[in-house]
Amino acid sequence: MKLSLTDKVALVTGASSGIGAEVALRLAEAGAKVAVNYNSSRVKAEEVAARIREKGGIAQVFQADVTSIPQIEALVQKIEGELGVIDILVNNAGHMLERLSNAEMTETLYNQVMDLNLKSTVFMSKAVLPGMFAKKSGHIVNMSSVAAHHGGGPGASIYAASKAAVLTYTKGLAKEAAPHGVLVNCVSPGFIGNTQFHAKVTSEAGKQAAISGTPLQRQGEPADVAGAVLFLVSSLSSFITGETIEINGGAYMR
Repeated sequence: MKLSLTDKVALVTGASSGIGAEVALRLAEAGAKVAVNYNSSRVKAEEVAARIREKGGIAQVFQADVTSIPQIEALVQKIEGELGVIDILVNNAGHMLERLSNAEMTETLYNQVMDLNLKSTVFMSKAVLPGMFAKKSGHIVNMSSVAAHHGGGPGASIYAASKAAVLTYTKGLAKEAAPHGVLVNCVSPGFIGNTQFHAKVTSEAGKQAAISGTPLQRQGEPADVAGAVLFLVSSLSSFITGETIEINGGAYMR
């Protein structure tokens, strides 16, 4: 079965590389008009949009810092003015930024991590909901992490806490949005290689340890996550909301 997102407008935050870029590509391949959001990596975002257009898809690049509420509101307004009301929101933007123990934790890092992972998810969702509610349809997919379940590796407790909050927020928002025809779900990746995230915060030893602890005996790839997102925003998931899909090769099983 070929999934069709024709005439749907999709916004993917943090879509200039890694998981976000792959999600943008997969949604465009299914027919969606994709808003490729970036904060500082304009060149890479343009490359993602160019790849989509080369395959006959529709994509535009939009800059915004999704930890800023005024920029979030301006972003949604601009996308809706140029592409149409947003049907699909993928809250992909997020990061650990750096590994730091609680004994070393600073208020600055705490705020940065919570804002990037949780605040962005909450207020991006808030910004798109009026349009979705008016259409009585829509999909929001949030990005958690296996760290939300086990607390993460060394120096990752605040990151893990922020991702646990995203997971729980997804359930609460799903209940609020359901009467309006809007489905809200979450994906929870394990170790996903070939991303700037792990290139910055994970050592080679840490990578090998993650792979050896994975029953499928390989690292995940951005495409593994993008496939799950595509399923969640398609008609195949029409009776699923408030759910989290674990994408970790069996490393964590609920």
